[in-house]
Amino acid sequence: MRHRLNFDCDGAALAASLDEAPGTTGLLIVSGGNEIRAGAHRGMATLAQRVAAAGFPVFRFDRRGIGDSEGENGGFATSGRDIAAAIEAFRRAAPQITRVVAFGNCDAASALLLHPPLALDALILANPWTYEGDVEERGGPALPPAAAIRARYLSRLKDPKSLLRLFKGEIDLRKLFRGLAALKAPVPPAAPDSLAARIDGAIAGLATPATILLATGDRTAQAFVENCPSALNRIPVERLVSPSHSFAGNDGEWLAERILAVLAA
Repeated sequence: MRHRLNFDCDGAALAASLDEAPGTTGLLIVSGGNEIRAGAHRGMATLAQRVAAAGFPVFRFDRRGIGDSEGENGGFATSGRDIAAAIEAFRRAAPQITRVVAFGNCDAASALLLHPPLALDALILANPWTYEGDVEERGGPALPPAAAIRARYLSRLKDPKSLLRLFKGEIDLRKLFRGLAALKAPVPPAAPDSLAARIDGAIAGLATPATILLATGDRTAQAFVENCPSALNRIPVERLVSPSHSFAGNDGEWLAERILAVLAA
């Protein structure tokens, strides 16, 4: 059964939803961007329903200034208190739970990394956001990372239709070679105070067990791989061949299966 409730965060009333289940391990869903707790196309509400049906209670919430919650929206960079208050509210609402696993996609994954210590037993981090600024400020990544552009060039060069256009002179060779030459330049290391460097450092010092989920065709995931390559050697990574940033459609089945595996561990 699903219940609506409110909890306090620094004097603001935050709205939440609890999908009840008897399990002692619970899932806390942290919304990314400025999404409400239901998620894009109600994706997080659907995920919560499925996880609860498998026996694990699920708690979702709107952070301050979002959806039905009071207060000022400070973005993911200031959401540490919201997450901490949600964990406490979850434990009060489902007193049988002894273990809390948090899931966050995009800048919600970044928020879970940037605001320790949080009273969590495991993390599931999907497509962590490493671009400077909030998702809404940028309107999403303006360009794919260099690795993705390289892959696109290579795929086009292997495509018979693209090769035919090349032989017909329909492709500007000077522009093509300039682009390929520019992509050979090494990627400079992130500045020490950049978001990418902070995310990489947070993963290096992470004491909580974590799993990273990446949609390989998603620009945000591609940027994470390029900006934080060493992180991939520290934490288990599972990849889905998909461009869907929010694991829409059938990709939601893959996402739910990975989350349930962590909850059941």
